Amino acid sequence: MARRGLVFLALFTIFLGQLVPRATAETPVTRYEGELEGARYLVLVPENWNGTLMLWSHGMYSLAFPEPERIALTSQPTTESYLLEQGYALAASQYRTVRGWSIEEALTDQIRLHDWFSRTVGPPRRTVAAGESIGAITATLLAERNPRRFSGLMTFCGNLAGGAAHWNSGLDLGYALNTLLDARLELVRITDPAANVGRFTSAVQAATATPQGQARLALANALAEIPGWFDATRPRPTAVADQVFWQGVWDRFYRAGAFGVDRVALEQRAGGNPSWNVGVDYRRILAKAGERPLVERAYAEAGLDLDADLDKLAKAPRVAPDPAAAGYLARFGLPLGRTPVPVLTMHTAGDGTAPAAHERAYAERVGPGGDLRQLFVNRAGHCVFTASEEITALRTLERRLDAGNWPSSGPAALNAEAGGLAPEHQTIFDAVGEARVTTTPAFARHSPPPYPRVLPF
Repeated sequence: MARRGLVFLALFTIFLGQLVPRATAETPVTRYEGELEGARYLVLVPENWNGTLMLWSHGMYSLAFPEPERIALTSQPTTESYLLEQGYALAASQYRTVRGWSIEEALTDQIRLHDWFSRTVGPPRRTVAAGESIGAITATLLAERNPRRFSGLMTFCGNLAGGAAHWNSGLDLGYALNTLLDARLELVRITDPAANVGRFTSAVQAATATPQGQARLALANALAEIPGWFDATRPRPTAVADQVFWQGVWDRFYRAGAFGVDRVALEQRAGGNPSWNVGVDYRRILAKAGERPLVERAYAEAGLDLDADLDKLAKAPRVAPDPAAAGYLARFGLPLGRTPVPVLTMHTAGDGTAPAAHERAYAERVGPGGDLRQLFVNRAGHCVFTASEEITALRTLERRLDAGNWPSSGPAALNAEAGGLAPEHQTIFDAVGEARVTTTPAFARHSPPPYPRVLPF
């Protein structure tokens, strides 16, 4: 894959989904845009408004890239135009702090926009909180903390195990690279973010060059549940070297923020280091990890002793959190699973930014009596869905809200419904080929592995 294509991918999809300009809906639409208390907003209301408002929460924009000019209202390019044509109003705040871990501001700014909408356009009959990636945390917290405002919640590719889980997985990855590959990374309290990211990417790239490096990189990635699958247009590869190569792509272009300016900004916001691995048993984490078979194959092929390396991880110095900072991340990053409205989530099976194990962790918090439906798409990528899959997910949630119970949502029925939508809704962004490509809906049954870490709550 050309480096140019990966940089393009990082700019447009890291923690975000794709910021491709949306098609203009055929139905007349009233556009509202402005600023509320320092936060830019965008609202689109079709002439045939059906009374439903979708309040969209964007993902985390990295500080390593420029602030996006356009305010996202949905994830995929044609989802927006379809929803407008069907009579949905769409709204989103860009938040006062656009980039970084801005959930604190988002929770206030989204509610402020919801109030503005009710005053200016009219009270919605129904409001659906929706979001992707880190924005899925925002949308979930909005629904949990404002139960009277929202009728339903829909999340895509969400980090729903929580902020501590997300940042601790980066710590685990770096800790293993330091211990096993002498990467010499600053894991917390980073003094030179650019140099630290350079050491991280160099260590990852060097590790992919030898069987021994591949084995240890596979182990480091397994601790963070990063899959050996990246290409959204192909099945998961089978060779160890190919799988570890794609893990390295996830690392260099999606996980580097944990070692650079995004980590620095989080600690400044939280007032210290919110991450830790004190007391973590990495042997137990590997035993639960979905990527454990890859690790065992890689070590066998490289002729290395996996137990010896796990012993090294057990004995190396650990990182303790600053309690106040960990508390901040819990307040502004921990969905409790107590949403009083129906929740529908959707996730790709091979996500190296927000692994599908997040969904299992969230479902365990919700518990068996919760009003939750989880859909999975058999594809690699972070937020790599067709518009047809997103639209079908929304229809499923709407049927639950209308009927009071969940409709049948088997993969065959979902794929048939999504496949019946227009051809322009059947595309994804192919990061390897650097183009949008036509594909088919890929809903599938999937059982994510347990989240590797023991979660704090």
